[in-house]
Amino acid sequence: QVRLEESGGGSVQAGGSLRLSCVASRYNFLGWFRQAPGKEREGVASITGYRDLTTYADSVRGRFSISQDHATNTVYLQMSSLKPEDTAMYYCATGTRPWDASESLKSYSYNNWGQGTQVTVLS
Repeated sequence: QVRLEESGGGSVQAGGSLRLSCVASRYNFLGWFRQAPGKEREGVASITGYRDLTTYADSVRGRFSISQDHATNTVYLQMSSLKPEDTAMYYCATGTRPWDASESLKSYSYNNWGQGTQVTVLS
């Protein structure tokens, strides 16, 4: 079982920024997901482990950026221009199957999940 360690959540005013971190290892791709109370889990962004290919949900494209530091096995989710509707528990997850961009934001593509970090955007 690959251990994932998320950090960086918190409360921020609308329009502000936060950076989430996820320390992980041995993955083909890593994704960030979020789930708000009463809503389904939503894929936010993903990145491949070796070629740095990325995908984004339409709801965050242009505001969020995913990147990784191979030296520290850390994947970042830089979130800017935050909106109250971005409020959710954010999870990182890793997948080991071959990369498929069309399925990179689907929960079923991932087999290892972190515990989550809460992000609250205040209006």
